[in-house]
Amino acid sequence: MQKAKAIELDVAVVDGVELSGSWNRMFVPRAISEYDLSVLDEITSITGAESLGYCYQCGKCTAVCPVDTVGDYSPRKIFRRTQLGASLIDSPDLWLCTTCRNCLRVCPKEVNMIKIMPAVREQAVLQGKAPEELLTAFENTARYGNPIGESPRKRAEWTKSAGVPVPVMSQKKAPVDVLWFVECYPAYHPRGKEASIALARIFDALHVDFGILGTEEKCAGDSQRMAGERGLFEMLAEHNIKMLSKYTFNQIVVTDPHAYNAFLHEYPKMGGEWPVQHYTQYLSQRLADLAFVRDIPKRITFHDPCYLGRHNGEYEAPRRLLNALPGAELVEMGHCRETSYCCGGGGGGMWLDSFTRDYSSQRLSEKRVREAVEYGADILAVTCPYEVPRFEDAVKSTGNAGKLAVMDIAELVAYSMGLIDELVMAH
Repeated sequence: MQKAKAIELDVAVVDGVELSGSWNRMFVPRAISEYDLSVLDEITSITGAESLGYCYQCGKCTAVCPVDTVGDYSPRKIFRRTQLGASLIDSPDLWLCTTCRNCLRVCPKEVNMIKIMPAVREQAVLQGKAPEELLTAFENTARYGNPIGESPRKRAEWTKSAGVPVPVMSQKKAPVDVLWFVECYPAYHPRGKEASIALARIFDALHVDFGILGTEEKCAGDSQRMAGERGLFEMLAEHNIKMLSKYTFNQIVVTDPHAYNAFLHEYPKMGGEWPVQHYTQYLSQRLADLAFVRDIPKRITFHDPCYLGRHNGEYEAPRRLLNALPGAELVEMGHCRETSYCCGGGGGGMWLDSFTRDYSSQRLSEKRVREAVEYGADILAVTCPYEVPRFEDAVKSTGNAGKLAVMDIAELVAYSMGLIDELVMAH
Protein backbone atom coordinates (compact mmCIF):
# COMPACT_ATOMS: atom_id res chain seq x y z
CA MET A 1 0.00 0.00 0.00
CA GLN A 2 1.48 3.35 -0.99
CA LYS A 3 2.09 6.02 1.62
CA ALA A 4 -0.04 9.14 1.63
CA LYS A 5 1.65 12.22 0.21
CA ALA A 6 1.41 15.37 2.33
CA ILE A 7 0.72 18.87 1.04
CA GLU A 8 2.08 21.59 3.34
CA LEU A 9 2.13 25.31 2.72
CA ASP A 10 4.53 27.73 4.39
CA VAL A 11 1.58 29.87 5.42
CA ALA A 12 -2.14 29.34 4.87
CA VAL A 13 -4.90 31.74 5.84
CA VAL A 14 -8.19 30.17 6.89
CA ASP A 15 -11.03 32.46 7.97
CA GLY A 16 -8.49 35.21 8.64
CA VAL A 17 -6.28 32.98 10.79
CA GLU A 18 -2.71 32.31 9.69
CA LEU A 19 -1.78 28.64 9.84
CA SER A 20 1.83 27.77 9.19
CA GLY A 21 3.73 24.58 8.65
CA SER A 22 2.22 21.34 9.92
CA TRP A 23 -0.94 23.11 11.09
CA ASN A 24 -2.19 23.32 7.50
CA ARG A 25 -0.98 19.91 6.39
CA MET A 26 -3.35 18.01 4.08
CA PHE A 27 -3.00 14.69 2.31
CA VAL A 28 -3.65 13.82 -1.30
CA PRO A 29 -5.99 10.85 -1.90
CA ARG A 30 -4.15 7.56 -1.97
CA ALA A 31 -5.02 4.33 -3.70
CA ILE A 32 -5.80 1.65 -1.16
CA SER A 33 -5.22 -0.98 -3.82
CA GLU A 34 -4.63 -1.14 -7.54
CA TYR A 35 -6.63 -3.39 -9.85
CA ASP A 36 -5.86 -4.90 -13.19
CA LEU A 37 -9.03 -3.76 -14.99
CA SER A 38 -8.30 -5.55 -18.25
CA VAL A 39 -11.04 -8.18 -17.64
CA LEU A 40 -13.59 -5.49 -16.80
CA ASP A 41 -12.49 -3.52 -19.86
CA GLU A 42 -13.08 -6.59 -22.04
CA ILE A 43 -16.70 -6.67 -20.89
CA THR A 44 -17.38 -2.95 -21.11
CA SER A 45 -15.93 -2.88 -24.62
CA ILE A 46 -18.80 -5.11 -25.79
CA THR A 47 -21.54 -3.05 -27.44
CA GLY A 48 -24.42 -2.88 -25.00
CA ALA A 49 -22.34 -3.80 -21.93
CA GLU A 50 -20.65 -0.43 -21.42
CA SER A 51 -22.72 0.54 -18.38
CA LEU A 52 -21.29 -2.24 -16.19
CA GLY A 53 -18.33 0.09 -15.71
CA TYR A 54 -20.61 2.80 -14.27
CA CYS A 55 -21.18 0.90 -11.01
CA TYR A 56 -19.92 2.73 -7.92
CA GLN A 57 -20.83 -0.02 -5.46
CA CYS A 58 -23.73 1.66 -3.65
CA GLY A 59 -25.46 -1.71 -3.25
CA LYS A 60 -29.02 -0.57 -3.97
CA CYS A 61 -29.39 -3.34 -6.56
CA THR A 62 -28.45 -6.04 -4.06
CA ALA A 63 -31.36 -5.03 -1.85
CA VAL A 64 -33.91 -5.59 -4.64
CA CYS A 65 -32.36 -8.37 -6.76
CA PRO A 66 -34.69 -11.40 -6.49
CA VAL A 67 -31.86 -13.78 -7.33
CA ASP A 68 -29.90 -12.50 -4.31
CA THR A 69 -32.80 -13.51 -2.04
CA VAL A 70 -32.16 -17.15 -3.01
CA GLY A 71 -28.41 -16.95 -3.65
CA ASP A 72 -25.41 -14.62 -3.77
CA TYR A 73 -26.02 -12.26 -6.64
CA SER A 74 -26.58 -8.72 -7.89
CA PRO A 75 -25.13 -6.32 -10.48
CA ARG A 76 -22.93 -4.84 -7.74
CA LYS A 77 -21.46 -8.27 -7.00
CA ILE A 78 -21.03 -8.99 -10.70
CA PHE A 79 -19.13 -5.72 -11.14
CA ARG A 80 -16.92 -6.43 -8.13
CA ARG A 81 -16.07 -9.96 -9.24
CA THR A 82 -15.27 -8.71 -12.74
CA GLN A 83 -13.21 -5.86 -11.29
CA LEU A 84 -11.18 -8.45 -9.38
CA GLY A 85 -10.45 -10.37 -12.58
CA ALA A 86 -13.20 -13.03 -12.85
CA SER A 87 -14.37 -13.39 -16.44
CA LEU A 88 -18.13 -12.83 -16.71
CA ILE A 89 -18.22 -14.78 -19.97
CA ASP A 90 -16.94 -17.86 -18.14
CA SER A 91 -18.92 -17.30 -14.93
CA PRO A 92 -22.24 -18.89 -13.86
CA ASP A 93 -23.23 -15.31 -12.96
CA LEU A 94 -23.86 -14.67 -16.65
CA TRP A 95 -26.83 -17.05 -16.74
CA LEU A 96 -28.46 -16.42 -13.36
CA CYS A 97 -29.92 -13.00 -14.20
CA THR A 98 -33.62 -13.21 -15.12
CA THR A 99 -33.62 -9.71 -16.67
CA CYS A 100 -36.43 -8.76 -14.27
CA ARG A 101 -35.37 -5.07 -14.38
CA ASN A 102 -35.70 -4.49 -10.64
CA CYS A 103 -32.05 -3.43 -10.33
CA LEU A 104 -32.36 -0.81 -13.07
CA ARG A 105 -35.41 0.59 -11.28
CA VAL A 106 -33.24 1.67 -8.33
CA CYS A 107 -29.76 2.15 -9.84
CA PRO A 108 -28.60 5.79 -9.60
CA LYS A 109 -25.92 5.15 -12.25
CA GLU A 110 -28.22 3.31 -14.70
CA VAL A 111 -26.14 0.15 -14.84
CA ASN A 112 -28.42 -1.56 -17.35
CA MET A 113 -28.45 -5.34 -17.01
CA ILE A 114 -31.24 -5.48 -19.61
CA LYS A 115 -28.59 -4.51 -22.17
CA ILE A 116 -25.49 -5.92 -20.48
CA MET A 117 -26.68 -9.51 -20.10
CA PRO A 118 -27.91 -10.13 -23.66
CA ALA A 119 -24.75 -8.50 -25.06
CA VAL A 120 -22.32 -10.59 -22.99
CA ARG A 121 -24.41 -13.74 -23.36
CA GLU A 122 -24.27 -13.32 -27.12
CA GLN A 123 -20.48 -13.46 -26.94
CA ALA A 124 -20.63 -16.55 -24.73
CA VAL A 125 -23.03 -18.27 -27.14
CA LEU A 126 -20.72 -17.48 -30.05
CA GLN A 127 -17.87 -19.04 -28.06
CA GLY A 128 -19.95 -22.15 -27.30
CA LYS A 129 -20.08 -21.45 -23.58
CA ALA A 130 -23.85 -21.47 -22.98
CA PRO A 131 -25.45 -24.08 -20.65
CA GLU A 132 -26.53 -27.24 -22.45
CA GLU A 133 -30.23 -26.99 -21.60
CA LEU A 134 -30.34 -23.45 -22.99
CA LEU A 135 -28.70 -24.61 -26.21
CA THR A 136 -31.39 -27.29 -26.48
CA ALA A 137 -34.10 -24.62 -26.27
CA PHE A 138 -32.29 -22.61 -28.96
CA GLU A 139 -31.99 -25.66 -31.23
CA ASN A 140 -35.66 -26.55 -30.76
CA THR A 141 -36.69 -23.00 -31.57
CA ALA A 142 -34.54 -22.89 -34.70
CA ARG A 143 -35.76 -26.27 -35.91
CA TYR A 144 -39.42 -26.27 -34.88
CA GLY A 145 -40.27 -22.62 -34.25
CA ASN A 146 -40.85 -23.25 -30.54
CA PRO A 147 -38.50 -23.98 -27.60
CA ILE A 148 -40.52 -27.01 -26.49
CA GLY A 149 -39.58 -29.01 -29.57
CA GLU A 150 -43.16 -29.68 -30.71
CA SER A 151 -44.10 -30.11 -34.35
CA PRO A 152 -44.98 -26.80 -36.04
CA ARG A 153 -47.85 -28.63 -37.75
CA LYS A 154 -49.50 -29.07 -34.33
CA ARG A 155 -49.40 -25.39 -33.40
CA ALA A 156 -53.13 -24.85 -33.95
CA GLU A 157 -54.35 -28.26 -32.75
CA TRP A 158 -55.54 -26.76 -29.46
CA THR A 159 -58.27 -24.96 -31.41
CA LYS A 160 -60.05 -28.29 -32.00
CA SER A 161 -60.85 -28.38 -28.27
CA ALA A 162 -61.91 -24.75 -28.03
CA GLY A 163 -65.62 -25.45 -28.61
CA VAL A 164 -65.88 -22.16 -30.52
CA PRO A 165 -64.61 -21.06 -33.93
CA VAL A 166 -60.97 -19.95 -33.91
CA PRO A 167 -60.36 -18.60 -37.41
CA VAL A 168 -56.95 -19.19 -38.98
CA MET A 169 -55.97 -16.29 -41.20
CA SER A 170 -54.76 -18.39 -44.14
CA GLN A 171 -58.18 -20.06 -44.30
CA LYS A 172 -60.33 -17.05 -43.42
CA LYS A 173 -58.97 -14.95 -46.30
CA ALA A 174 -60.59 -11.78 -44.97
CA PRO A 175 -59.53 -8.81 -42.85
CA VAL A 176 -60.06 -9.00 -39.07
CA ASP A 177 -60.12 -6.48 -36.28
CA VAL A 178 -57.79 -8.45 -33.96
CA LEU A 179 -54.85 -10.64 -34.92
CA TRP A 180 -54.31 -12.83 -31.87
CA PHE A 181 -50.64 -13.83 -31.54
CA VAL A 182 -50.99 -16.97 -29.41
CA GLU A 183 -47.30 -17.88 -28.75
CA CYS A 184 -45.69 -21.24 -27.93
CA TYR A 185 -46.63 -22.27 -24.40
CA PRO A 186 -50.29 -21.26 -24.91
CA ALA A 187 -50.30 -23.38 -28.09
CA TYR A 188 -48.47 -26.47 -26.80
CA HIS A 189 -48.29 -26.74 -23.01
CA PRO A 190 -51.34 -28.52 -21.48
CA ARG A 191 -52.06 -25.72 -19.01
CA GLY A 192 -51.25 -23.08 -21.60
CA LYS A 193 -53.79 -24.62 -23.96
CA GLU A 194 -56.45 -24.46 -21.25
CA ALA A 195 -55.88 -20.72 -20.90
CA SER A 196 -55.99 -20.33 -24.70
CA ILE A 197 -59.31 -22.15 -24.86
CA ALA A 198 -60.66 -19.86 -22.12
CA LEU A 199 -59.51 -16.75 -24.00
CA ALA A 200 -60.93 -18.02 -27.31
CA ARG A 201 -64.33 -18.50 -25.65
CA ILE A 202 -64.16 -14.98 -24.17
CA PHE A 203 -63.39 -13.54 -27.61
CA ASP A 204 -66.30 -15.51 -29.06
CA ALA A 205 -68.68 -14.32 -26.33
CA LEU A 206 -67.62 -10.71 -26.99
CA HIS A 207 -68.10 -11.22 -30.75
CA VAL A 208 -64.52 -10.18 -31.38
CA ASP A 209 -63.62 -10.31 -35.06
CA PHE A 210 -60.29 -12.12 -34.69
CA GLY A 211 -57.98 -14.61 -36.29
CA ILE A 212 -54.72 -16.42 -35.53
CA LEU A 213 -51.72 -17.28 -37.68
CA GLY A 214 -51.83 -20.96 -36.74
CA THR A 215 -49.00 -22.93 -38.31
CA GLU A 216 -47.63 -19.73 -39.88
CA GLU A 217 -46.73 -18.43 -36.41
CA LYS A 218 -43.34 -18.99 -34.81
CA CYS A 219 -42.03 -18.04 -31.37
CA ALA A 220 -41.78 -14.26 -30.93
CA GLY A 221 -38.22 -14.92 -29.75
CA ASP A 222 -37.82 -12.24 -27.10
CA SER A 223 -36.61 -14.60 -24.37
CA GLN A 224 -34.11 -16.13 -26.78
CA ARG A 225 -32.84 -12.63 -27.54
CA MET A 226 -32.41 -11.86 -23.83
CA ALA A 227 -30.63 -15.20 -23.40
CA GLY A 228 -28.02 -14.22 -26.00
CA GLU A 229 -29.33 -15.59 -29.30
CA ARG A 230 -29.93 -12.37 -31.23
CA GLY A 231 -29.42 -14.08 -34.58
CA LEU A 232 -32.17 -16.58 -33.78
CA PHE A 233 -34.42 -13.76 -32.60
CA GLU A 234 -33.91 -11.87 -35.85
CA MET A 235 -34.71 -14.98 -37.89
CA LEU A 236 -37.95 -15.52 -35.94
CA ALA A 237 -38.91 -11.85 -36.11
CA GLU A 238 -38.34 -11.71 -39.86
CA HIS A 239 -40.55 -14.76 -40.34
CA ASN A 240 -43.36 -13.47 -38.13
CA ILE A 241 -43.27 -10.00 -39.69
CA LYS A 242 -43.47 -11.57 -43.16
CA MET A 243 -46.46 -13.71 -42.15
CA LEU A 244 -48.27 -10.86 -40.41
CA SER A 245 -47.69 -8.55 -43.37
CA LYS A 246 -49.74 -10.89 -45.56
CA TYR A 247 -52.93 -10.03 -43.69
CA THR A 248 -55.09 -7.02 -42.89
CA PHE A 249 -55.98 -6.32 -39.26
CA ASN A 250 -56.34 -3.36 -36.94
CA GLN A 251 -54.29 -4.51 -33.98
CA ILE A 252 -52.37 -7.41 -32.48
CA VAL A 253 -53.41 -8.91 -29.14
CA VAL A 254 -50.84 -11.15 -27.45
CA THR A 255 -51.11 -13.73 -24.69
CA ASP A 256 -47.49 -13.46 -23.61
CA PRO A 257 -45.85 -10.39 -21.97
CA HIS A 258 -42.56 -11.39 -23.61
CA ALA A 259 -44.21 -11.27 -27.04
CA TYR A 260 -45.78 -7.95 -26.01
CA ASN A 261 -42.31 -6.60 -25.27
CA ALA A 262 -41.02 -7.81 -28.65
CA PHE A 263 -43.88 -6.31 -30.65
CA LEU A 264 -43.71 -3.07 -28.71
CA HIS A 265 -39.95 -2.45 -28.81
CA GLU A 266 -38.05 -4.86 -31.07
CA TYR A 267 -40.21 -5.72 -34.08
CA PRO A 268 -40.67 -2.04 -35.08
CA LYS A 269 -36.87 -1.81 -35.52
CA MET A 270 -37.23 -4.50 -38.20
CA GLY A 271 -40.21 -2.98 -39.98
CA GLY A 272 -42.95 -4.78 -38.05
CA GLU A 273 -44.92 -1.99 -36.42
CA TRP A 274 -48.55 -2.53 -35.45
CA PRO A 275 -50.75 -1.44 -32.52
CA VAL A 276 -50.33 -4.14 -29.86
CA GLN A 277 -52.04 -4.95 -26.57
CA HIS A 278 -51.66 -7.64 -23.97
CA TYR A 279 -54.92 -9.54 -23.65
CA THR A 280 -55.57 -8.13 -20.17
CA GLN A 281 -55.37 -4.63 -21.60
CA TYR A 282 -57.79 -5.53 -24.36
CA LEU A 283 -60.29 -7.23 -22.03
CA SER A 284 -60.11 -4.49 -19.41
CA GLN A 285 -61.31 -2.05 -22.07
CA ARG A 286 -64.27 -4.35 -22.72
CA LEU A 287 -65.08 -4.79 -19.04
CA ALA A 288 -68.65 -3.54 -19.45
CA ASP A 289 -69.28 -6.28 -22.02
CA LEU A 290 -68.05 -9.15 -19.82
CA ALA A 291 -71.24 -10.81 -18.62
CA PHE A 292 -70.34 -12.46 -15.31
CA VAL A 293 -72.79 -15.13 -14.13
CA ARG A 294 -70.77 -17.02 -11.50
CA ASP A 295 -69.23 -15.93 -8.22
CA ILE A 296 -65.67 -16.87 -7.35
CA PRO A 297 -65.74 -16.71 -3.53
CA LYS A 298 -61.97 -16.97 -3.18
CA ARG A 299 -59.05 -14.88 -1.97
CA ILE A 300 -57.03 -14.14 -5.09
CA THR A 301 -53.54 -12.66 -5.21
CA PHE A 302 -51.82 -11.52 -8.39
CA HIS A 303 -48.25 -12.01 -9.57
CA ASP A 304 -47.09 -9.11 -11.77
CA PRO A 305 -45.12 -10.46 -14.74
CA CYS A 306 -41.81 -8.62 -15.07
CA TYR A 307 -42.29 -8.01 -18.79
CA LEU A 308 -45.80 -6.58 -18.39
CA GLY A 309 -45.12 -4.62 -15.21
CA ARG A 310 -41.59 -3.33 -14.67
CA HIS A 311 -40.58 -3.53 -18.33
CA ASN A 312 -43.71 -1.95 -19.79
CA GLY A 313 -45.52 -0.24 -16.92
CA GLU A 314 -48.83 -2.13 -17.03
CA TYR A 315 -50.08 -2.84 -13.52
CA GLU A 316 -53.74 -1.84 -13.66
CA ALA A 317 -55.35 -3.86 -16.47
CA PRO A 318 -54.99 -7.29 -14.77
CA ARG A 319 -56.23 -5.83 -11.48
CA ARG A 320 -59.28 -4.26 -13.12
CA LEU A 321 -60.28 -7.71 -14.37
CA LEU A 322 -59.65 -9.40 -11.02
CA ASN A 323 -61.51 -6.72 -9.07
CA ALA A 324 -64.50 -7.17 -11.41
CA LEU A 325 -64.87 -10.90 -10.64
CA PRO A 326 -68.00 -11.29 -8.50
CA GLY A 327 -67.37 -12.75 -5.06
CA ALA A 328 -63.60 -12.57 -5.34
CA GLU A 329 -61.32 -10.74 -2.89
CA LEU A 330 -58.07 -9.38 -4.31
CA VAL A 331 -55.24 -9.61 -1.77
CA GLU A 332 -51.96 -7.89 -2.61
CA MET A 333 -48.72 -9.58 -1.59
CA GLY A 334 -45.96 -7.54 0.05
CA HIS A 335 -43.97 -7.69 -3.19
CA CYS A 336 -46.34 -6.40 -5.83
CA ARG A 337 -46.48 -3.97 -8.72
CA GLU A 338 -43.01 -2.44 -9.30
CA THR A 339 -41.50 -4.38 -6.37
CA SER A 340 -42.93 -7.73 -7.48
CA TYR A 341 -40.74 -10.81 -7.27
CA CYS A 342 -39.72 -12.55 -10.47
CA CYS A 343 -40.99 -16.06 -11.32
CA GLY A 344 -37.49 -16.94 -12.54
CA GLY A 345 -38.54 -17.61 -16.14
CA GLY A 346 -37.33 -14.44 -17.87
CA GLY A 347 -34.08 -13.95 -19.75
CA GLY A 348 -33.87 -17.64 -20.60
CA GLY A 349 -34.51 -18.72 -17.00
CA MET A 350 -37.47 -20.78 -18.22
CA TRP A 351 -34.97 -23.23 -19.69
CA LEU A 352 -32.26 -23.04 -17.01
CA ASP A 353 -33.84 -24.59 -13.90
CA SER A 354 -31.34 -27.46 -13.76
CA PHE A 355 -28.45 -25.03 -14.15
CA THR A 356 -29.64 -22.48 -11.58
CA ARG A 357 -30.43 -25.17 -9.00
CA ASP A 358 -26.76 -25.42 -8.09
CA TYR A 359 -26.53 -21.71 -7.29
CA SER A 360 -29.68 -21.06 -5.28
CA SER A 361 -31.29 -22.18 -2.04
CA GLN A 362 -34.72 -22.39 -3.70
CA ARG A 363 -36.31 -21.52 -7.01
CA LEU A 364 -37.74 -18.03 -7.34
CA SER A 365 -41.11 -19.58 -8.18
CA GLU A 366 -41.01 -21.42 -4.84
CA LYS A 367 -40.28 -18.21 -2.95
CA ARG A 368 -43.21 -16.53 -4.68
CA VAL A 369 -45.59 -19.38 -3.90
CA ARG A 370 -44.59 -19.26 -0.25
CA GLU A 371 -45.41 -15.55 -0.22
CA ALA A 372 -48.83 -16.16 -1.77
CA VAL A 373 -49.59 -18.78 0.89
CA GLU A 374 -48.32 -16.44 3.61
CA TYR A 375 -50.90 -13.86 2.52
CA GLY A 376 -53.72 -16.38 2.75
CA ALA A 377 -54.50 -16.64 -0.96
CA ASP A 378 -56.59 -19.46 -2.37
CA ILE A 379 -55.64 -18.63 -5.95
CA LEU A 380 -52.42 -17.22 -7.39
CA ALA A 381 -53.55 -15.40 -10.55
CA VAL A 382 -51.06 -15.02 -13.39
CA THR A 383 -51.05 -13.64 -16.89
CA CYS A 384 -47.83 -14.93 -18.44
CA PRO A 385 -47.64 -18.39 -20.06
CA TYR A 386 -44.36 -19.20 -18.28
CA GLU A 387 -45.95 -18.81 -14.87
CA VAL A 388 -48.69 -21.43 -14.64
CA PRO A 389 -46.34 -24.42 -15.06
CA ARG A 390 -43.60 -22.80 -12.97
CA PHE A 391 -45.88 -21.95 -10.07
CA GLU A 392 -47.83 -25.21 -10.21
CA ASP A 393 -44.56 -27.12 -9.90
CA ALA A 394 -43.56 -24.81 -7.04
CA VAL A 395 -46.87 -25.41 -5.24
CA LYS A 396 -46.06 -29.12 -5.19
CA SER A 397 -42.36 -28.81 -4.34
CA THR A 398 -43.09 -26.48 -1.39
CA GLY A 399 -45.66 -28.85 0.09
CA ASN A 400 -48.62 -26.56 -0.66
CA ALA A 401 -50.58 -28.90 -2.91
CA GLY A 402 -54.26 -28.52 -2.09
CA LYS A 403 -53.72 -25.12 -0.49
CA LEU A 404 -53.08 -22.88 -3.51
CA ALA A 405 -54.35 -22.99 -7.09
CA VAL A 406 -52.54 -21.27 -9.96
CA MET A 407 -54.88 -19.78 -12.56
CA ASP A 408 -54.48 -17.63 -15.63
CA ILE A 409 -56.72 -14.55 -15.49
CA ALA A 410 -58.32 -15.71 -18.75
CA GLU A 411 -59.47 -18.88 -16.97
CA LEU A 412 -60.91 -16.92 -14.06
CA VAL A 413 -62.80 -14.55 -16.35
CA ALA A 414 -64.10 -17.38 -18.55
CA TYR A 415 -65.28 -19.36 -15.52
CA SER A 416 -67.12 -16.38 -14.06
CA MET A 417 -68.75 -15.78 -17.46
CA GLY A 418 -69.93 -19.41 -17.51
CA LEU A 419 -67.77 -20.24 -20.51
CA ILE A 420 -65.78 -23.05 -18.88
CA ASP A 421 -67.28 -25.54 -16.47
CA GLU A 422 -64.68 -25.66 -13.74
CA LEU A 423 -61.51 -24.10 -12.46
CA VAL A 424 -58.39 -26.25 -12.27
CA MET A 425 -58.12 -25.81 -8.52
CA ALA A 426 -55.25 -26.90 -6.31
CA HIS A 427 -54.33 -30.56 -6.72
